[in-house]
Amino acid sequence: MSKTKEFQKLLTEPGAFILPGAYDAMSARLIEEIGFKAIYATGAGISNAQLGWADVGLTSLKEVVDIVTRMADVTSIPIVVDADTGFGNAINVMRTVREFERAGVAAIQLEDQVSPKKCGHFNGKDVISKEEMVGKIKAALDTRQDENLAIMARTDAVAVHGVEEAIERAHAYAEAGADIIFVEAPTTLEQLRQITSSLKGIPQVLNLVEGGKTPLVSLNEAEELGFKIMLCANTALRSAIKGITDSLRVLKEEGSHDNVLDFICTWEERQSLFKLDQIKQWEKEYSHS
Repeated sequence: MSKTKEFQKLLTEPGAFILPGAYDAMSARLIEEIGFKAIYATGAGISNAQLGWADVGLTSLKEVVDIVTRMADVTSIPIVVDADTGFGNAINVMRTVREFERAGVAAIQLEDQVSPKKCGHFNGKDVISKEEMVGKIKAALDTRQDENLAIMARTDAVAVHGVEEAIERAHAYAEAGADIIFVEAPTTLEQLRQITSSLKGIPQVLNLVEGGKTPLVSLNEAEELGFKIMLCANTALRSAIKGITDSLRVLKEEGSHDNVLDFICTWEERQSLFKLDQIKQWEKEYSHS
């Protein structure tokens, strides 16, 4: 089964699922190794990890495509890519879809923020018109070569115009043909219920950001609220930041590995993750110099 069909199957199966974020090939591989069903290529995480800057629209299309291509090379489960605003207008969206489809993604997320965009849980956002975003969605749908490639439409209108406007936009994006709807940064459980009750019949995303604007709920609670996807975009990135910080601090302060070992994976775990045994097998099979 193709990755696009596999992801469409996830959308129609009973129950909600967690979509964890990856920021490089290593974190993507870890997500699959742990047993999750799909990977989210996080725009914020890629900006943080690859550029060293906050999520304020600094990444280019090519930079994200390069990272996502590496993720797809080392994993076998579907990848959902955060394509921000599509990196421009509707014409840019057409190129964005072609590039990510060639990279091997199963779904592309597009949002209605003004470019350059900001993290959905930052203040000071703005959105384009509903009509312009509808045009972007239609351009994406008309450009995709694989009809199973899912288009996820995100609106950031809650913070700018309120939840009613966000729901109105979500309806328009669904009517334009989006496969998945993502209303970003609702701030209360009441808003979560309002969103899902107003948008029945289409898979919906709940983005949970630790310390962000949306209340944190469990997967069971997200499903009960009516969400299909519980997005945890940067949990892995933030755990990596803490783990690296803690181990480096101990190494700096103590000048010894004695208390570092509790913070790091074993040698064997590292080589297993990166498939050293598989490489050795290929060497035995193919290298005869």
